[in-house]
Amino acid sequence: MKIGIVREGKNPPDKRVPFTPQQCITIQKDYPEVNLVVQPSNVRCFSDDEYSNLGIILQEDLSDCDVLFGIKEVLVEDLIQNKTYFYFSHTHKLQPYNRKLIQAILQKKITHIDYECLTYENGFRVIGFGRYAGIVGAYNGLKTYGLRHKIFQLKPAHQCTDLSEMKIELTKTKMGSAKIILTGSGRVAKGAHEILEAAGIRKVDVEHFLAHTFEHAVYCWIDANEYVAHKDGHEFDYNHFFKNGSDYVSTFERFTKVSDLYIAGHFWDNSSPVFFTADMAASEDFNISVIADISCDIACAIPSTLRPSTIAAPVYDYDPLTGSEASPYSDDSNISVMAVDNLPCELPVDASEGFGAILIKDILPLVIHGDKNDILERATFTNDQGQLTERFAYMSDFVLEK
Repeated sequence: MKIGIVREGKNPPDKRVPFTPQQCITIQKDYPEVNLVVQPSNVRCFSDDEYSNLGIILQEDLSDCDVLFGIKEVLVEDLIQNKTYFYFSHTHKLQPYNRKLIQAILQKKITHIDYECLTYENGFRVIGFGRYAGIVGAYNGLKTYGLRHKIFQLKPAHQCTDLSEMKIELTKTKMGSAKIILTGSGRVAKGAHEILEAAGIRKVDVEHFLAHTFEHAVYCWIDANEYVAHKDGHEFDYNHFFKNGSDYVSTFERFTKVSDLYIAGHFWDNSSPVFFTADMAASEDFNISVIADISCDIACAIPSTLRPSTIAAPVYDYDPLTGSEASPYSDDSNISVMAVDNLPCELPVDASEGFGAILIKDILPLVIHGDKNDILERATFTNDQGQLTERFAYMSDFVLEK
């Protein structure tokens, strides 16, 4: 088997890699039957020389590879016919901006396996950059809060060499008596929790968070059972909620009245209730001044998330009276929104090392020795016959549209 690491082609460039130079050496040592090559790139967080100095072959033309690994969507013009690809395609939610990509994948009879859809039988994801999205998102949320209230400044995350330097930066935070609400229970929320702990912010339970004021900053970490309830008053059941989101209503408004900073690290489905409405955001008792929306579901779960922001310009304001965007920090009545949708790119070395480690441990053995638990099969969108697989047949009408 010959494995190739593709050059990232999207703009703005993504510096992350599926395997670091040292991890490539590990792969070749553990799997002598595998040849591994790397397409040259001048944007990676690891230089071409860092690969070649370890004996990893640089190869521009990857057409003789069997399996190709990338990070973000491969450009349509770069797709190679009849290959097996691994990358985040951002297509399974029928994202219209990637329709041409999935059409090209089918036309070129590519077997496409999407990292986001690699799951165990219980539905939990095998791999992702969630931890680092949470880490950088929470850091950016604290940074935004400091700028919004003119109380402290942190170095931009992408200017930190690594996570260790980022945590040193956190010693500059002076949150006063701010109350922070964090939603979610997965890797994203756990990453955000890691940053709040590193910042020395005290965690409190829901009862105390809602009922008390504090002389120091606190945060409350809640999951779905605390921000939704069944319409008919039935006892909350996680499995039922995630399969039947429309049967639930939001109870999050009680947190909007007492929180200063909201860090959104949850998974949200289109059938689930929104966290709050635009009318709620415009009410006098809406207290949140900064939202770090790591989940970044545009104009859905959180109405103030009007669009993704960028690493270069991470914050915009939301005017709750007009429901429109405003310049960052332009009015005290606005909500300042941090909605960067590629947060792990701000810590590319750490994120790549963590991602590659999981790939090597949990996915690469399936690629090389067989997928006995159907983990790869469940994440395979298209096959080498130019067809959608049965699991993703729901995309048929989507890919036929022009």
